[in-house]
Amino acid sequence: MPRPDGRANDELRPLSITPRFQRHPAGSALIRLGDTWVVCAASIEDRVPPFVETPGTGWVTAEYAMLPSATHTRGRRSQGGRDKEIQRLIGRALRAVVAFDQLGERTVTLDCDVLQADGGTRCASITGGCVALALALGDGAPALRERVAAVSVGIVDGEVRLDLSYEEDAAAEVDMNVVMTESGRLVEVQGTAERQPFDRAQLAAMLDLAAGGIRRLCAAQQAAIDAAREGGHT
Repeated sequence: MPRPDGRANDELRPLSITPRFQRHPAGSALIRLGDTWVVCAASIEDRVPPFVETPGTGWVTAEYAMLPSATHTRGRRSQGGRDKEIQRLIGRALRAVVAFDQLGERTVTLDCDVLQADGGTRCASITGGCVALALALGDGAPALRERVAAVSVGIVDGEVRLDLSYEEDAAAEVDMNVVMTESGRLVEVQGTAERQPFDRAQLAAMLDLAAGGIRRLCAAQQAAIDAAREGGHT
């Protein structure tokens, strides 16, 4: 069956990343994937949490929230378990590409605020958050080893599809989020069979589809970073 928005199964939703979207943070970006819009801001503090025991090393953490009007019904501002689970994922994803010994005794906090949600908000937060992090650390920062991005994949109507909208996610037989570096290494895979189990061949197909999508996301990240360095937007 055709997808609700007419996309091919291996096609991302319309994507844009606007760097330096906010004035005050050390780095920021607005990422738009279809009707999912997330503002990501990176702030730097010259201190580290008490559990960081190695002198001269830093830390990266994240906070995630969805604005009350981000979905069709008003939500609460207070963080629930879902928000905390997502912000832990964002933090893990970004820490996977940071060299803490190059960061120094600093903490970078990524604030990811969902302005509008239509599926894939955690993936968009990771992808946009990496741009904000890169801008906060500066040109050629050795602390950022490589970029990281995330995308959803799933099986809908028996077909493997990339970058699910909320409508597709709600109907999916399998729903999966894949976090991967630009070099193709996996950081995290979150996959669930919603209706019936899936086999290894389907898993491989979803991972291959995700890898292609993440390559395109990483290219968009680099274009946004380059635009910011040139004083423009993308």
